[in-house]
Amino acid sequence: MRITYQDTKKGIIDLVPETLDDLWHISHIIEEGDILSSKTTRRIQDSTGDKLRSDRGIKKTFFIGIEVDSINFHLFTGKLRATGSIVTGPEEFVPLGSHHTLEVKLNYPIKIEKKHWSKYILNRIKQAVEASKKLSAIIISIEDDVADFGLVRQFGIEYYGPIIGNVSGKRIIDKNRLKNFDEFYKKISESLLKFDNIQNIIISGPGFTKNSFHDFLENKYPDLAEKSIIENTGSGGRVGINEILKKGLVEKLNSENRIAKEIASINNILAEISKSAGNVAYGKDETIAAVNAGAVKELLILDKFVRIEELEKVMDLAENMGGNILVVSSEHDGGKQLESLGGLAALLRYPIK
Repeated sequence: MRITYQDTKKGIIDLVPETLDDLWHISHIIEEGDILSSKTTRRIQDSTGDKLRSDRGIKKTFFIGIEVDSINFHLFTGKLRATGSIVTGPEEFVPLGSHHTLEVKLNYPIKIEKKHWSKYILNRIKQAVEASKKLSAIIISIEDDVADFGLVRQFGIEYYGPIIGNVSGKRIIDKNRLKNFDEFYKKISESLLKFDNIQNIIISGPGFTKNSFHDFLENKYPDLAEKSIIENTGSGGRVGINEILKKGLVEKLNSENRIAKEIASINNILAEISKSAGNVAYGKDETIAAVNAGAVKELLILDKFVRIEELEKVMDLAENMGGNILVVSSEHDGGKQLESLGGLAALLRYPIK
């Protein structure tokens, strides 16, 4: 996510979402009553008398703002739509007050106007912007003894390599062939280790070399192997890297990583509940009491409850007392488990009565 303009005194922040996770964040940043502005396309009735077009009208694109009354994000389709009444736009094409749905799209700028920007929401935007600076994935495209890297950053793809192995052709008898492949794989692995905090490694290519490299990682670099998946492509090199990008695999993996983290935290809560004197609080009243006591190490809150003003204050207080805040999506099983606990739970530094 990128911030292109910010003036919270005027209540305005302009953003550019760059990943599906950004859309998920934005779906919880925008609230009922906010003004959301973006480019949109509408079919306008043609007034020229052209009978061929008079039924369906002509498509026109322009910038409009709506006062939001509902927002929907579908995780599996990646669609984020906000519906509301039009408050700004070219009146010759869109009558003010009429209903309209804006779709928030990746890499398209939006403007959000609020009467009040809470500390929690501003922190959430800051975290999303910081995440955009990190390496979200590395795509390795291997074909024979050549490996190209695609470093996936939210601003685009950065190419690295190629790394070339000294491996003879299949038809050439070479007793050192397997040893040379090991040296080739070692060079690739050492290059991977240069990058900090790799979240995902996608090993791709058209042949079987990618599978052999993954086997090598499992034996020699198990930590890297745990972060790796194998994906078949029709080509190697940069063409193969772009083939992976078009599949949307990177966005899917990033979303799965976030969900895995949320489910792990829910499991920690459930494990503490199972203990007779666990360091845990759950349910609205019990969790708020723990926050007020300064005992919360990690506060989990269901995304549906983030917009409740009372709970925004609770999140601010927990954070001010050194607690971590984790917003859990209601779209997966972990979120449903948290909802069954009242939508609010916390891991504690020490048990409280």
